[in-house]
Amino acid sequence: MSPCPCCASPTPSKPSCARRCSGPFPSRQPRPRQLAALGLSPAQMMAWNPRLVVVSVSDFGQSGPYADYAGSDLVHQAMSGIMSVTGEPDGAPVKCGVPVADFTAGLYGAMSICAQLRAVAQTGKGVHIDVPMMGTSLAIAALQTSEYFGVGKDPVKLGSAHPRNAPYQAFKAKDDYLVMAAGTQALWETVCQILKSPELLKDERFTSTALRAKNQIALKELIEVILQKDTAANWIAQFSQAGVPCCPINQYSAVLNDPQTLAMGWVQPMVMANGQQTKTVINPIKFNGTTAPIERRPPRLGEHNSEIVE
Repeated sequence: MSPCPCCASPTPSKPSCARRCSGPFPSRQPRPRQLAALGLSPAQMMAWNPRLVVVSVSDFGQSGPYADYAGSDLVHQAMSGIMSVTGEPDGAPVKCGVPVADFTAGLYGAMSICAQLRAVAQTGKGVHIDVPMMGTSLAIAALQTSEYFGVGKDPVKLGSAHPRNAPYQAFKAKDDYLVMAAGTQALWETVCQILKSPELLKDERFTSTALRAKNQIALKELIEVILQKDTAANWIAQFSQAGVPCCPINQYSAVLNDPQTLAMGWVQPMVMANGQQTKTVINPIKFNGTTAPIERRPPRLGEHNSEIVE
């Protein structure tokens, strides 16, 4: 690595040097050794300002044998085990359709920042927060890890089904699919009433949640025979009215125009940097009944460079 052009030091001697340095910045998020070489390790930055909350969102964490390895959302879905339980039982490996590992790490990081800012206000001492994407991806799999610790076997792919609840998956009706989540005995009894199938309640294979989960392949086949008699929309209406969690499997064109989406104001107009009108999904969280508005458009490339550097 070439010396810092600002101070001729082997590494930038202060944050402003690092900002102006024309040296080789990595294209992805810097790894621990790269940050240290730039003079921007958490310890170095906290030496400049002991009240800093320094957050390192990295692939594998700041220590351990993989600390300087490269990763991505796909890598962490695979590495953490998520892909091993995603998809159909006999299907090829698939990842989640949304970048769950990326977003999970961001959410863990944001929650940690909020917690530590209050601690800094009380103690005056900063903190370094280490957010490893592999670790946060593993942490959200409590259902699967507890299964492994409990029985000593790897969880398996179940498609849309649940390892411990049934009926709790996607079902094919006359014209389309729907999902139904009847994970309690009371909901199961309601489902049987709507299906007009009291014999299912007496079937010894389905008399408890554990037994229904164990025999859910047979249960799905029996339920789908009945669901074939009517449309998905009609079944959804009946189940929903009776309090059984049930819904269609939406395309994004459907959910973005869904009455609930529109009523909650989750889709808002936005102007792009080039003046083009578009729409976006905003932060869905409300504070005292109010959602944070869009206050500024996305910037053009480099638009804010000068104000950040200065």
